[in-house]
Amino acid sequence: MLKKITISNFYSFAETTVIDFALGKKPTPSGYDLHLNGERFNKAVAIIGANGSGKTQLLKPLAFLSWFITDSFLGTAPDDDIPYASHRLLEDKPTLLVLEFRLNDKDYRYQLELNQGEVQFEAIFEKTSNQFSYLIKREKNADGYSVKQKGFGFAKPQAEKIRSNASIISAAHNFDVIEAKEFVDYFQHIETNVASSGRRHFQHGALIRAAERFAKTPELIEPMIEAMCLFDLGLSRVEIKQLVSRDETGKEGTIHVPFGLHQTSSGESFELPFFEESSGTQSAFVLLEPILKTLQQGGVAVIDELDNDLHPHLVPILLDWFRLEHTNPKQAQLIFTCHTPEVLNLLQKHQIYLVEKVGQFSEAWRADEIIGLRADDNLYAKYMAGALGAVPDL
Repeated sequence: MLKKITISNFYSFAETTVIDFALGKKPTPSGYDLHLNGERFNKAVAIIGANGSGKTQLLKPLAFLSWFITDSFLGTAPDDDIPYASHRLLEDKPTLLVLEFRLNDKDYRYQLELNQGEVQFEAIFEKTSNQFSYLIKREKNADGYSVKQKGFGFAKPQAEKIRSNASIISAAHNFDVIEAKEFVDYFQHIETNVASSGRRHFQHGALIRAAERFAKTPELIEPMIEAMCLFDLGLSRVEIKQLVSRDETGKEGTIHVPFGLHQTSSGESFELPFFEESSGTQSAFVLLEPILKTLQQGGVAVIDELDNDLHPHLVPILLDWFRLEHTNPKQAQLIFTCHTPEVLNLLQKHQIYLVEKVGQFSEAWRADEIIGLRADDNLYAKYMAGALGAVPDL
């Protein structure tokens, strides 16, 4: 379970910025509460703001850390850049990323400091009593890296040679260090449509990739079909077919392609490849894969523009999947951006972050930090009137 994200000097966020999933005792209980040892945490967090304010940048820490901890050791060459950016006006200053999470009934903190495209400090801490104690940490010095660990099991000579653009956790996992596996598994359970360059813009190749992922997880196919028929009144069924394809050299291979079955009121039917369906139908199909996977396995879904190409009436359905226990038995979490202000009628103020850019620096705050904002206030009306900020300056 994700508890808190802290960043500084990461893309357009220069100052220390926190996304806190903890509720405290004051907020009225809701269906989006996670209960843990007498504390409450959010299942769903919405990020709202004007275009260019930094909403997507606030999702990037999770997408970046998911990649960095799981794939950076084998997925990069020694001379590759780390795919992140500090604020353009602070490129000589360090970037800090801190993630607090709960795993297997224990609390952990992952901390990463980057500067000039190199790891300066990286550590996993475990909470013992009221303090955090490191399991493994490495720190850059004049001679390379020094590594300290407590029962982590990564051979010191190997650990100290890990290159500056890769995670020591990723490296330890690939050296078969048992203690690293649970952390890599945790970060692999972050499903997202965000890359280092921002939201992965929709292309037809996304349909193929989503279809292939559905084919590899057949238990998700029926929930996907049910959802697609709910989302698109013109569909009566969805089928994923394996077809023969040829690459540029003429070599044969196979790809998975989704087809939609359409049936008229008189009983006549026909099918279309999803390439010929509406953009909304295509986007919904691609979006469903990470969401359904997260609901099935647990973890965190990090979705940029949840409402993209979807009718506003469909957003409450997606949120309900995370809210209701029978559709979210593993207590998965969702953090998302959207441009549909009606979402303010679906969530409470402690579940909403507002983002604004002031003088080329992004700022974010949780709505319950706004002085004078009551729990029973009409958040939608106040936002549309500009009382909450984070609106375009027209």
